[in-house]
Amino acid sequence: MNKPMLAAGGLMAVTCLVHVFSGGPEIHHPIQASDLTVELRAISAVIWHAITVILAAFSAALFWLAIRQNRALAWLTIVVQLGFTGLFLFYGLTMLGSPWPMPQWIAFLLIPALTLLGLRKRAS
Repeated sequence: MNKPMLAAGGLMAVTCLVHVFSGGPEIHHPIQASDLTVELRAISAVIWHAITVILAAFSAALFWLAIRQNRALAWLTIVVQLGFTGLFLFYGLTMLGSPWPMPQWIAFLLIPALTLLGLRKRAS
């Protein structure tokens, strides 16, 4: 059992749950109840739920990586999450003046760090 990968999977599962149960009421539901056009609300719903699918799939992938080795899968999760980190930092800084109103980048930095630690553990 690769403990860093297991920890990464656990943190991703928590991130997914926070996205659904905290982010839904805070972000998704108000957008759906807004006066935005039905087209914008529909695309927002698709994007919201696509992220939910990605977070759940990455959680499953990281739990799988705790017991099986697959460097390509590990690197896919790392690269996508670092992309998420960059997006949260960029838009936090450029649109909100600070990265702290959207602290999700922290999880999307910690999980790849744990995944890299798990890859290093396997290599040694």
